[in-house]
Amino acid sequence: MLSDLALLIMSMVTVLGLAPTVSGLGSSCSKPLGAGTSAPSDPFWMESIKHQGTSPFNPRPSSYKVFRNVKDFGAKGDGKTDDTAAINLAISSGNRCGGGTCQSSTVTPAVVYFPTGKYLVSSPLVAYYYTQIIGDAKRPPTLLASSGFTGAAVIDADPYIPGGNGSQWYINQDNFYRSVRNFVIDLRGMPASTVATGLHWQVSQATSLKNIVVEMSTASGNNHQGLFMEDGSGGFMGDIVFNGGMYGMSVGNQQFTVRNITVNNANTAIHAVWNWGWTFQGVKINQCQVGFDLTTGGTTSATQTVGAEAIIDAVITDTPIFIRNSNATHGALAGSLVLNNIQLSNVPIAVGVLNGTTVLAGGHTTIHSWGQGNVYSGTSSKAKFTQGTIPSVAKPKSLIDGAGKIFQKSHPQYEDYSIHQFVSVKDQGAKGDGKTDDTKALNMIMEKYSGCKIIYFDAGTYIVTDTLKIPAGTRVVGEAWSVIAGKGNRFSDQTNPRAVVQVGEECSQGIMEISDIIFSTVGPAAGAVVVEWNVKESSQGEAGTWDSHIRLGGADGTNLQPAHCKAGTVSEQCMAAFLALHLTKGSTGYFEGLWAWLADHDLDGDGTTQLSLFSGRGILSESQGPVWMIGTASEHHVMYQYSLVGAQDHYMGLIQTETPYYQPVPLPPSPFKSNSKYNDPTFGSHVKAAWGLHVRKSSDITVFGAGLYDFFQNYNQTCLSTTSCQSQILDVDSESTIQIYSLSTVGTTYQLSVNGKGIIKQSDNADGYQETATVWTPASSSHQHPKRFQRRYLK
Repeated sequence: MLSDLALLIMSMVTVLGLAPTVSGLGSSCSKPLGAGTSAPSDPFWMESIKHQGTSPFNPRPSSYKVFRNVKDFGAKGDGKTDDTAAINLAISSGNRCGGGTCQSSTVTPAVVYFPTGKYLVSSPLVAYYYTQIIGDAKRPPTLLASSGFTGAAVIDADPYIPGGNGSQWYINQDNFYRSVRNFVIDLRGMPASTVATGLHWQVSQATSLKNIVVEMSTASGNNHQGLFMEDGSGGFMGDIVFNGGMYGMSVGNQQFTVRNITVNNANTAIHAVWNWGWTFQGVKINQCQVGFDLTTGGTTSATQTVGAEAIIDAVITDTPIFIRNSNATHGALAGSLVLNNIQLSNVPIAVGVLNGTTVLAGGHTTIHSWGQGNVYSGTSSKAKFTQGTIPSVAKPKSLIDGAGKIFQKSHPQYEDYSIHQFVSVKDQGAKGDGKTDDTKALNMIMEKYSGCKIIYFDAGTYIVTDTLKIPAGTRVVGEAWSVIAGKGNRFSDQTNPRAVVQVGEECSQGIMEISDIIFSTVGPAAGAVVVEWNVKESSQGEAGTWDSHIRLGGADGTNLQPAHCKAGTVSEQCMAAFLALHLTKGSTGYFEGLWAWLADHDLDGDGTTQLSLFSGRGILSESQGPVWMIGTASEHHVMYQYSLVGAQDHYMGLIQTETPYYQPVPLPPSPFKSNSKYNDPTFGSHVKAAWGLHVRKSSDITVFGAGLYDFFQNYNQTCLSTTSCQSQILDVDSESTIQIYSLSTVGTTYQLSVNGKGIIKQSDNADGYQETATVWTPASSSHQHPKRFQRRYLK
């Protein structure tokens, strides 16, 4: 944590117009990395780099191949040869987890790579568990559906088992660790009348779709759809274009975050059947008949429809209807809707009902902030049902781009960089074998190459027994979610917490890009701060993580599995971490698709056995901002999932949490002890479970979509029927300025509390299986904090 003196120095530096310590160069560097040097004709670096990644805990680690080039398995990519069998062989070889006989596994990871080309397929490409399907990012390959294509979708992430009465390969809520990126999927070779789907994407957390274009028929009455999702518990997707089709997307899932999606010339851009809460950021819809077609009106679990939809920074053009609800509200909550910064051009109806009723007229206009649902303010427990203007989203300058939209940054893929601009950690002496202590080797690599090379973590598990220091100025890329795991006595003492990975030193400034990495521990590790994030951006959004996760326990090699940590037991051997992610006061960060998960069940073995593991804290932010949390989740930590203390300038959309299944046995903070240095919350007699979100002395915070859930009391679910699994789940103090939109909760008596007193009753907001409060803001925008200089730099 930064000291008061350090913060005061930073404030003086800012006032004097000086810069904090900026990232230096590694000892081998003569100049910064600079621009990519790959020639236009060169292959994407991923194709040419040496592939020596391993899966250390696989039964045959020396022979198991993590990286697979589909052409090595016989695929031609000539647009004429049927490549289906070759591609599916590339995906499935190595006795991987699939077929309906394996629910999950961390020991059969794979990167399935497609060089540029056109790959003709006649049946689904089945995306096995723990698979990254990646195309050439320089020249994305095309997957061509043949005219006689049969099956659910060109890419299928959860196949139905023939004759299985609806059974599928995976449990949809546990279908983790999937990524597909850099493809064109072309359905236009199939007849327009045929039901054709680009992606069947029934997935959960730690999943992503990125940089994808789906081409579909534009014929009247066609039956093509770009993406179909009927269930799951996600997730993130972004940078996707759908052209044509009956539907761009037809979706149903508990919660999801979608960033930068474009739909052109579809009948319906987004067809939503059900959810608990979705956030759409940066939507473009052009020349469709309907933008969002929402099935609404179901307010019980038996009649679940779309519970909550939150849309920010959208541009809709030449589309008769932007939002169409299937049912009118009749003056009461029947599907929550939040619209912010929606630019309409030739859109006659902004919000309507299927029967033709216009709720909000459109035209050529901008909807600044509009909502449908129950609106709350301050400490009043009385809701005001609203179909109209709602308090606008606060957008500090640090959080927005030049067009006034929430800033966004795509997953860096370094497509313009050559293999000579990368350095492999295995080439430099790190083993990644899950048993060798790689601390010295990795720190040496960071000291030597940071700033002038992209540091490539070949697939593997890298054990560190002391802090791995990643200097400001570093770019890190993993392969099939390379694992960095803290182990040993230095991480065992909760009274002396220690960072496993330190991202930037205090007061350091510069670029930081981390992608496709898992941060973990080998238990017991009660003193492990898994990731301490200190780095501060020099330019907007240059410090962040993409498709990187914190996974604690529940996997081979962690020593935190059923043999020692059976459900219902409390053991020091099962203490997995002190704190998952700490954003310190001087830091900034852009976090996209990050999941900080303390395992509730074992991913290996049978994939379902429950565990009792203990991580003291989830995500703690003391950052003065800017911070973007886009499609993030934090689950099962003892005291809280998210805590903001003295934080400022945060955009959070959509955040998702789950309370530990064993609480209230033991009561929080047990088996940990409160630590005032980390601003731990206090737990009164009425608070018997972890906070989903805990906010203290923070300002300019926007939560644009939240799903905060508690499904158990001591592994029993009878509390769900009375929404009493915990009394309170989100608490804000009266000193903070925070706006909360599209808040969906499950299993809690109060959805929101102020200073520990319950304010929003969940029972007043029935909106399906979940309950949804559309807006909560502090009592008055005139409420002021101390001056910004004091708030930013002094306690």
